[in-house]
Amino acid sequence: MDRRTFLGTAAKSLAAASVSFTHLARADSARARRRPNIILILADDLGYGDLSCFGHPTLHTPHLDRMAAEGMKLTQFYSAAPVCTPSRAALLTGRLPIRSGMYGDRRGVLFPDSVGGLPDSEVTIADALRAAGYATACVGKWHLGHRPQYLPTRHGFDEYFGIPYSNDMKPCPLLDGESPIEEPAVQTTLTRRYTERAVQFIERSRRRPFFLYFAHTFPHVPLHRSTEFAGTSLRGLYGDVVRELDWSVGQIRATLTRLGLHRDTLVLFTSDNGPWLTQNQQGGCAGLLRGGKGSTWEGGLREPTLAVWPGTIPPGRVAMDLGTTLDVFPTCAELAGVPVPSDRVMDGVSLVPVLTAFRPGSRDTVFYYSGSELRAVRHGSWKAHYVTHSGYRDDREVHDPPLLFHLDVDPGERYDVAKEHPAILDRIAAVAALHRAAAEVAPSQLDLPA
Repeated sequence: MDRRTFLGTAAKSLAAASVSFTHLARADSARARRRPNIILILADDLGYGDLSCFGHPTLHTPHLDRMAAEGMKLTQFYSAAPVCTPSRAALLTGRLPIRSGMYGDRRGVLFPDSVGGLPDSEVTIADALRAAGYATACVGKWHLGHRPQYLPTRHGFDEYFGIPYSNDMKPCPLLDGESPIEEPAVQTTLTRRYTERAVQFIERSRRRPFFLYFAHTFPHVPLHRSTEFAGTSLRGLYGDVVRELDWSVGQIRATLTRLGLHRDTLVLFTSDNGPWLTQNQQGGCAGLLRGGKGSTWEGGLREPTLAVWPGTIPPGRVAMDLGTTLDVFPTCAELAGVPVPSDRVMDGVSLVPVLTAFRPGSRDTVFYYSGSELRAVRHGSWKAHYVTHSGYRDDREVHDPPLLFHLDVDPGERYDVAKEHPAILDRIAAVAALHRAAAEVAPSQLDLPA
């Protein structure tokens, strides 16, 4: 079944489908019949320790802190990859990048001279929700292919406004739909203009359920912020940039409240990967976690993640259940009452029990990939490293026996306890072997010759 067939089948099935949200603990019966709006806000290169609600001592993020206080903080939530392109592909498809070809062993991400992109055969969250009658929009950074056949408007989004790849790549055009309207994009205005476009989409779509994927350009370097936020943070330029992102989140949530949509809308906030540590003060902070962007240490993939849905997610919750960006697709699908594709392997599990029903999550394993190589596996509270590297330097190190860390006791991965727990290593090795045996690796879209 290809993507178009799936969309047709989904649309027909929806005509006879009735959606029940009786499992949503605090939603009243009228609200339970309404499919929720879903807003997914993605930062770029934001570290686990870069928000005040996640422990930063000087970088003040009041709107995100309020989101944490009024909703849920997920402390063990992961990206599916430690760099931009594969992590975004996994987020939107619910599939590990090796399955879609959105990984690279020579090139970690797509570049302006790349010829590949997210294949048409892949089904995105936007595809599934648009088939269910949702209005869909992508605002911000895409980075899943800049050629016309790969743009958001070809992958389920009704509209798109943003840049096609990272802001340190040239040329850096600003697109409206599939047409460039500014080149290079004026980066000091991007966060504000993205926010204005996102607010406009919410206002236009208020009469029907909508899905907004709001993927910020920052705090990826080069860092830019508007003049209103210059010098507003003790953290310097990086802090100013994050303060403006925090302001943007506040604008989105204020719009929902103004329109009376806040109790009908799930808002998720996370990051695509960890902080770019080699950028020094221009990069972020992983807090107590080890490593950053590009690495498979915890700091490369564990993300500061928040969820708010007034009346459904109780305020002030802290969830320590395992979750990943792969889980966003099945979560959105369950909430919207639409099927996930049944003709392919889906790697995500729904987080609805964690978010709404006070039940434990069903995920017990996280696979840490770099390109096509499985470098580490977390199973329960234990994590085994088979290969480590710090990110962008050529310091790849193979470990035999693997390194082993107990992440509840040692989230900073400082104390290797492999010698004390050989049985744990054997258990994780069995999990990894089963996964490898079943994992079909599609040809890389990132390593295609230009």
